[in-house]
Amino acid sequence: MKTALDFSEIDAGMLAEAGGKAANLGELTRAGLPVPPGWVLTTEAYRQVARGLRTSGDDLAERARRHLLEAPVPDEVHAAIVKSYEALGDNVPVAVRSSATAEDLPFASFAGQQDTFLNVVGAEAVVQAVRRCWASLWTDRAVAYRESNGIDHAAVRLAVVVQVMVDARVAGVLFTANPVTGRRHESVIDASPGLGEAVVSGAVNPDRFRVHEGRILERHAGDKRLAIRSLPGGGTERVETAEAGLCLTDGEVLELAALGARVEAHYGAPQDTEWAIDHDGRLWLTQARPITTLYPLPEPARPGLRVYFSVNVVQGVMGPLTPMGQSAFRVISAGGAGLAGHRPADPLDGAGFLAVSGERLWLDITTAVRSRPGRAILPRVLTLGEARAVGLVEQLFEDPRLSPAHTSLRPFLRGFARFARNLRLPGRVLTALTSPRKAVAGTVRLGQVLDHRLRVPASATPEQRLDHAERVLAGTFPLIISIMPTVITGYGLFALSARLSGVPVAEMSDVLRSLPHNPTTEMDLELWELATRIEPEPFRELSVPELVARYRAGSLPPVAQREITAFLHKYGHRGIAEIDLGVPRWSEEPGHILGVLANYLRMDKGSPPSEQFADGVRQARATIAHVAARAGSRGRWRASVVRFALRRTRRYAGLRELPKFYLVKTLAAVRSSLLVVGEHLAGQGVLDAPQDVFFLDLRETRAALAEGGDLRELVAERRDTYERERRRRHVPRMLLSDGTEPEALSQPGGDGGITGTPASPGTVTGVARVVLDPIGAHLEPGEILVCPSTDPGWTPLFLTAGGLVMEMGGSMSHGAVVAREYGIPAVVGVPDATHRIVSGQQITVNGAAGTVTIPEIS
Repeated sequence: MKTALDFSEIDAGMLAEAGGKAANLGELTRAGLPVPPGWVLTTEAYRQVARGLRTSGDDLAERARRHLLEAPVPDEVHAAIVKSYEALGDNVPVAVRSSATAEDLPFASFAGQQDTFLNVVGAEAVVQAVRRCWASLWTDRAVAYRESNGIDHAAVRLAVVVQVMVDARVAGVLFTANPVTGRRHESVIDASPGLGEAVVSGAVNPDRFRVHEGRILERHAGDKRLAIRSLPGGGTERVETAEAGLCLTDGEVLELAALGARVEAHYGAPQDTEWAIDHDGRLWLTQARPITTLYPLPEPARPGLRVYFSVNVVQGVMGPLTPMGQSAFRVISAGGAGLAGHRPADPLDGAGFLAVSGERLWLDITTAVRSRPGRAILPRVLTLGEARAVGLVEQLFEDPRLSPAHTSLRPFLRGFARFARNLRLPGRVLTALTSPRKAVAGTVRLGQVLDHRLRVPASATPEQRLDHAERVLAGTFPLIISIMPTVITGYGLFALSARLSGVPVAEMSDVLRSLPHNPTTEMDLELWELATRIEPEPFRELSVPELVARYRAGSLPPVAQREITAFLHKYGHRGIAEIDLGVPRWSEEPGHILGVLANYLRMDKGSPPSEQFADGVRQARATIAHVAARAGSRGRWRASVVRFALRRTRRYAGLRELPKFYLVKTLAAVRSSLLVVGEHLAGQGVLDAPQDVFFLDLRETRAALAEGGDLRELVAERRDTYERERRRRHVPRMLLSDGTEPEALSQPGGDGGITGTPASPGTVTGVARVVLDPIGAHLEPGEILVCPSTDPGWTPLFLTAGGLVMEMGGSMSHGAVVAREYGIPAVVGVPDATHRIVSGQQITVNGAAGTVTIPEIS
C-alpha cells in the first residue's frame, strides 16, 4: 500500500487507508467539485509509528500521545511526506488535518475531535504537524468521544490530509439541510471574513443566511469582531475587526447554495461542508461530511407534504424496533385498518398510515391534519396521550401547505360508522352503563379467548407456526380494541361528572387513585408482596448475574425459587420495550426482576404499597362524596348521577392498561413460536442463531423456510443498523416529510421555568434520580424519578419513587396513569428533562401546576 495518495487517487471505499475526511475529499475531487489540491498520508504510516502502543489501561490518552510524539518517524514515511509536499509547489502554505478511520461516520461526525494545523510552510514543518495530528487521535476529548459512541480504540487508525491553503477573503460552513429544524433542501450558511477556523471553532458571531429553492429567506449580520488570517512564512493570527454589514453578496450566497446542492446530490444525503472564497472571488470546497444529527425521513407513500407522528414516543420506547417487531406491527395495523373498511390487499404490507424510519414506527396523520373532523378530534386525543404535541398540530393547522383538503364529513362518518359497527360500539357502551359486572367479565372472557388463540401444538411445523403468527397478529387489534368502549365510557362519565358538579377535572384526580382491574398495578403490588415472602439473604449478598445463575440452576432458597417462578409464569411475558417482539421477555432474562427484588430487600421498609393502595381507595371514595355533594348543591338529581358516574369510572378506568397487557401477551407468544422457527433456520445454516430470526421480517422468514439460502450477512448488517440506532440521542415526536421537526420551530416559554403537563397532583421536594434505562436502576425511597418515558417494564421503580418527571406523555399516558394510582406527584411532557435535571439535585415537583423547580446553578 502506498504511504501517500493524491486526492485524485482516493475514492469513498478507501476509508481504511485514507480515513473519513480524506475519503470525502478524494470523492469530491473525482466528482469535479472545486477542491483545493492535496494528498493524504495513509494509515499505514500511522500504523508504523504506533507499533507497540497499548490501547487500554490507565492514563491511556496521555500515554498514547507521548508515544506518538516521541516515536521516530520512519525514513520511508519522512521521505513520502517531503516528496508529496514538494509536489504541491515551492514552500506552498498548506493545511494539515487529521483523518481518522472512525471519522465522519453516519452516526458520529467526530467534528473537532482531532486537530488541524493551518498555514504550515516548509517540509519539516509539515512533518512536525503530521506528528501532532497523530497525537491528537489521543486527546482526552477524542478518547471520551469514541468511548461514548462505542468505538474500539484499537480499531481506529489515523491518516493525515495535507491540502493547499486557500487565502480566504471570507470563509465558513454550509449545511445543505437546516440542522436545527431538520428541513431538507434549506441551506444554512455561516460566514465571516478571513479563514473559516473562526466560524468552525465558534470564535466569532458570523453572518447567517438561509436559502430555499433559490430564494434567500434570511440575512442576519453577526458582529464579526474577530478574524483569523494567515501570516507570511507560516502560522495564523487573530485580528480584531469591525466589519459592518454582510460579508457575502446575494450572488455569492446563491452560488454557495448551488454548490451545496451539487455536493448533496453527489452523496444523496444532506451534507455539512466547509468552504472559502479567495481574494480573486473563486469559491473552494474544503471539506464535506454527513449531517449526522438529522433524523432520517420515512419513505413517502403519497405525494405532497406529509405529517408523521411517532408511535415509539407514545409507547415510551425511544429505542429502535427489530425488523420482526416492525413487521408484526404492520400486520397488526392491517387488522386495525380493516375495522374501518381499509384492509390492505396483503396484511404484511401494513396499513397505509404506518411508516418506518430510523427503525421506529410512525403514523401518517396528514389526512387528520387536513380534514375538518380531524382538526376537531386530533387535539383532544393528543391532550390525553401526548399533550406537548397539541401545540405542534395546532401550529401545523396554520401552515398553508397543510390547509384543509377534506371538507366533507361524509367519508369520516362512513368510516366511523363501519368502525363502530365492527366493534359493536353501541352495545358495549350500553352494557358498560347498565351492567358493570357483565362489562368487566367480558374483558376477562376476552383474555380467555386470547389464551386459546395463542396456543400452538408442539408438533406444529415451522411453516404452520408462521401461519399461526400472522393469523394471531392480524386478529390482535380487533380483539384488544373491543375493551376500549368500556374504558371510554368510564372516562366519559368522569368528564360528565365534572360538568354536572362544576368541579374541575384536575380537582377530581383522586377519583382515579388505586383503581381496580389494572394489570400493571396488580403486577407491581404482587412483586412487592413477593419481596416480603422470600428469603432475603441471597438478594442482599449476591450480584444480579449471580442471582440469575442461581435461579436458572434452581438453587435459590425454596420459597424464592417457587414464588419467582410463579410470578414469571404470570407476568414473564412482560419486559422493557415490550412492544417489540424482537426483545427478550422477563421469563427469558429475569435479571431485571431479580434486581428489583434485591433493591426492595436492601431498603428500609416504610408504609407498604398495599396500605398506600388502600389509602388511595379511601381518598377516591371521599372525593366521590365531595364531588357528589358539590353537584347536589346544583340540584338533587345531579348528586345521584355524579355518584353513579364516578363509581362507573372507577370500575372501568383501570382497564385502560388491559389492551396493552393482552397485546404484549400476544407478542410474547408469537416470539416464543418464532424462536422455534429461528432454531430450524439456524439448523439449516440460514442463520447463526435462533434469535437472528428477529432481524428478518415475516415475509423474508417465509421465503427462507421455502428456499433456504444464507441470510447471515443480512442479519449482521441489520444488527449493526439496530445498534447504531440505539445510540441515537434524539427522536422527534413529530416529523414532516420535508424533514422539518415542528417542535424545533416552537418557541420555548420566556420565563425559563421547567413546565410540562400536570399528570398527578401533589407537591414533593426530593433528590432527583435521572434514569435512562430501568435495567439495573436503583431508586432510593422518596427519590424523584426523572426519565424520558415509561412503559410497564419501568413501573416497579414507581413503588419507591417520591415523584415522577417524564419528558414524554400526556395526562393519559402510561406513566401518568400509574403515578396517579400510586399517589405520586407527577409532571409529564417536560422538554429535555433528563438533560436539564441532574441526579442528586433537590427539585420540587408540583403535579397540579405541571411545574418542576430546580435550584439555580451558580
